[in-house]
Amino acid sequence: MPNLLIELFSEEIPARMQARAAQDLQKRMTDGLVEAGLTYGGAKAFSTPRRLTLAIEDLLAASPTLREERKGPRVDAPEKAIEGFLRGAGLTRDQLEQRDTPKGAIYFASIEKPGRPAAAIVAEVLEDTIRNFPWPKSMRWGAGSLRWVRPLHSILCILSTEEGAETVPFEIDGITAGNTTRGHRFMGAEPFAVTGFDDYAAKLKRAHVILDAGEREGHILQEAQNRAFAAGFELVEDRGLLAEVAGLVEWPVVLMGEIGEDFLALPPEVLQTSMKEHQKFFSVRNPKTGRIERFITVANIETPDHGATILAGNQKVLAARLSDAKFFWENDLRTIREKGLEGMAAGLSDVTFHNKLGSQADRIKRIEALAREIAPMVGAKPDLAAEAARVAKADLQSEMVGEFPELQGLMGRYYAEAAGHDDGVPEACEEHYKPLGPGDAVPTNPVSVAVALADKIDTLTGFWAIDEKPTGSKDPYALRRAALGVIRLVLGNGVRFGLEAIMKSAFGPQPADWIIQSAKSSQAHTKADAALGIDESGLVFDEKQVVILDLLAFLHDRLKVHLRDEGIRHDVIDACLVMEGNDDLTLLVKRAEALADFLKTDDGDNLLQGFKRANNILTQAEENDGVEYSFGADVKFADTPEEKTLFTALDTAEPEIASAMQAEDFAAAMAAMARLRAPTDAFFEAVQVNAGNEVLRRNRLNLLSRIRTLCLSVADLTRIQG
Repeated sequence: MPNLLIELFSEEIPARMQARAAQDLQKRMTDGLVEAGLTYGGAKAFSTPRRLTLAIEDLLAASPTLREERKGPRVDAPEKAIEGFLRGAGLTRDQLEQRDTPKGAIYFASIEKPGRPAAAIVAEVLEDTIRNFPWPKSMRWGAGSLRWVRPLHSILCILSTEEGAETVPFEIDGITAGNTTRGHRFMGAEPFAVTGFDDYAAKLKRAHVILDAGEREGHILQEAQNRAFAAGFELVEDRGLLAEVAGLVEWPVVLMGEIGEDFLALPPEVLQTSMKEHQKFFSVRNPKTGRIERFITVANIETPDHGATILAGNQKVLAARLSDAKFFWENDLRTIREKGLEGMAAGLSDVTFHNKLGSQADRIKRIEALAREIAPMVGAKPDLAAEAARVAKADLQSEMVGEFPELQGLMGRYYAEAAGHDDGVPEACEEHYKPLGPGDAVPTNPVSVAVALADKIDTLTGFWAIDEKPTGSKDPYALRRAALGVIRLVLGNGVRFGLEAIMKSAFGPQPADWIIQSAKSSQAHTKADAALGIDESGLVFDEKQVVILDLLAFLHDRLKVHLRDEGIRHDVIDACLVMEGNDDLTLLVKRAEALADFLKTDDGDNLLQGFKRANNILTQAEENDGVEYSFGADVKFADTPEEKTLFTALDTAEPEIASAMQAEDFAAAMAAMARLRAPTDAFFEAVQVNAGNEVLRRNRLNLLSRIRTLCLSVADLTRIQG
């Protein structure tokens, strides 16, 4: 069985596109080959800046011959019907077979499709793959019509066996496939022929090309760590930058240079960001001082002077870049000395946050008021939270953040420290944006938590007020991320407050006219009408409350996603969401976790079945009788020992569960419920609820009502599936 080797050789492919392109090449080629009848043993794709490579092992030498039998028309069918069948089958009448069937004599056709050689199929699939390749961006060049990410120079396409290698006959847009390729642009430019993948990879390495991106990454990381360690430093690892740099070079040569003394006083993050964004340099830290003092660059060529000229040029360019950063830093510090951090933030009054929600300065005032209200609930001093809120976004007016937007927040901490702020205010300037994503750390500093919550809740209430909510996959204002941030801040810090009251405060300064319009949107009505009521004319009694409930429902939806990722079933969450206090997220999650643990036990699962049975019997009886069986169960009418035992168990469990629920000890409440399992099972096994005696029947239905009421006081078990 032959092995297939394909190389598409072009000008430099952007590093960010290489890994996906290699995957696309493998998927499209293998899918196309299998669809055409060519199975294979294994496949692997590779990428370098100038080539995409695919190696397929143990490919079938030809597609199998296929035989198909088709049922045709009756023998006495109209001539045109028979002729149409012949055309579709590609046969003549004498090649048809007549068979007697219950419906009469029928024509049958046996069609044989001979297999095709692998080379012909490979050529077809490769052309389709190249012409329809899903590059994010592509270009045309010269007079041809072919589009590729960069000009495509050559195609290597061979099928190799133990007897030798065969070039697949293939031509596209004037490029004819062959068995040759080239190595490094400067150190191995001469073309060479290959006979298979092993020969190809070995000759490429001799021509100064490391084919495997993972091998290039490993080489860069190892060399960078070794060079840093040998000089008494440590490499600041950056996996994203490592992958990008590995996509920029075919033969990585690791060099270490020095950062000028004039720039070492800059914050290390400024040095790291400037070098990474502009030069693709790795940072090297002095473990004794914690400062970034050197850099690692990766060249794509070996030089007689061992990289000295390359380093000299890089250091010259780096000095110019860092001179700009130093200028921004010093200018920002001068502004703070003259005006203070609040003075720097004054310019935010001229920066529009949203045309319906005012300026950034307007938003800061709202966040300050909300942070002051939240502060006592998270253990922060209100004055400190308000102070942090006033200066948290001042760095947006700094020249440094203007040049490096990704440093917002971080520079705010440095500037707050320089301005003399303390007691958690500098930390809040950096951390109030967090958490930015599922993997981001949750702030724990009380001042940071207060400002972070105020910032995110203001964002949510503001955009809900103007009816700018996420729709489908569209979320231009990152409101889902803000909602998840609120959830993680609350749960991560065990914060206890009612979100509804906080949101009511947050909606206070929002534009009233927009809130009214938002309340009238259909989405808000469908989620809040039942709770508030709307008169026949459709007039909402409390527009703000409608929008609050809609936003709370959105937060609950995000919480369900978050808890599902934590392993809590959606129906368990639903059973807790409908209970009182569902805007206290910490309490809600505590209840859901206890219920989830309870339902994993045999007692929990069996009690759930008992509850469902009791609820079904009660519901049916109440519908048939037109009355509600919700009181009046009396032990004196108990006719069996099992009934009396259940009465006793309920008398014991009710105060225990009530006390546990009052103390928010949901685990204890669930444990008390679990003790009802045995008497409930025994009751249903021994007692006929719908007895002929009406007094016994009514008493037993009222007894079941006690079970239902008691279980529903813990969670809405009707929503639990199974």
